[in-house]
Amino acid sequence: MKHRIEQARDILKTQQLDALLVLTDFNRRYLSGFTGTSGALLISASEQYLFTDFRYVEQATAQAELYEVIQQQGDLHTALLDHIQQHNYQQIGFEGHIVSYDTFVALSKGTHTLKPIGEAIERIRMVKDETEIAYIQKAANIVDEAYEYILTVAKPGMTEKELKAHLESKMLHLGADDTSFDTIVASGHRGALPHGVASDKVIESGDMVTLDFGAYYKGYASDITRTFAVGQPSDEMIHIYETVLKAQKTAVASIQAGMSGKEIDQVARDIIAEAGYGDNFGHSLGHGIGLDIHELPMLSPKSSYILQPNHIVTIEPGIYVNGVGGVRIEDDILIQENGCQCFTNSTKDLIILKEE
Repeated sequence: MKHRIEQARDILKTQQLDALLVLTDFNRRYLSGFTGTSGALLISASEQYLFTDFRYVEQATAQAELYEVIQQQGDLHTALLDHIQQHNYQQIGFEGHIVSYDTFVALSKGTHTLKPIGEAIERIRMVKDETEIAYIQKAANIVDEAYEYILTVAKPGMTEKELKAHLESKMLHLGADDTSFDTIVASGHRGALPHGVASDKVIESGDMVTLDFGAYYKGYASDITRTFAVGQPSDEMIHIYETVLKAQKTAVASIQAGMSGKEIDQVARDIIAEAGYGDNFGHSLGHGIGLDIHELPMLSPKSSYILQPNHIVTIEPGIYVNGVGGVRIEDDILIQENGCQCFTNSTKDLIILKEE
């Protein structure tokens, strides 16, 4: 944690700030270890404070050992303003790309100036340490095992919501703290919806079923997508599956430190375009994961982020055809000095479940 605080202080130096104000949950947790849902950090060149209310003082004191914990007596904004005035901070960095306008106005009262720092903290979070890597690997192990289980229970006549319930219950049973996002279950024609959360639709014979799901383990997320068939799918859907699988495997085999997000996105996008489905792949290739399910770096046609060792990203190409269906395949990837390590290892072969 000390190293992270020093990285935050580097932001003070590079952006010529007297203090750094951290209000958002993930950045606050990353820089302090505090997991409560209410509070703020104020970091100066020599001191670091954690402000929170009565409910969290004991928790904050235990979790944020390197911080002086201050219990706010009134509202958080007033407590912060009083402290800023007492210490005469003039140039204060804040998460301007996330913090609401109302919060900005409330915290601007006084002689100080709030200066947006952009994604400076999120850029620090991109490079994972050994503990973070271990937690994400465990979260990936949970979803792998959950997928193997779901292949034993999925069948025609089951609704998407029923399948979701089986999947999420299994993840919790395997040790997940929670799901890392709202589970996507999209079957048949609904597979054309990239974010088709589970519905009351009944899974029918011949449907392809896309599952996009993840687990939180000790605060860190995994994110996997697999598509399988219940009964024999159409020739077109098999062709779509094979195209997505080729694009996904090629991207995984190609990704390495030093590449830009744009370069690796293009690897998969070219394969899908050559198969005639370029217009049916409308989202980015992937994104970082960590405390949040969507973090930097982004892998997209416009991404200039340069991949570095210990970045953890998803690789998730897809094809979506309205009225027909869709396929997406996704893995969690640790960038290494030479190549990568795949954290999610569930089979990517096309599974066709036999009807009873």
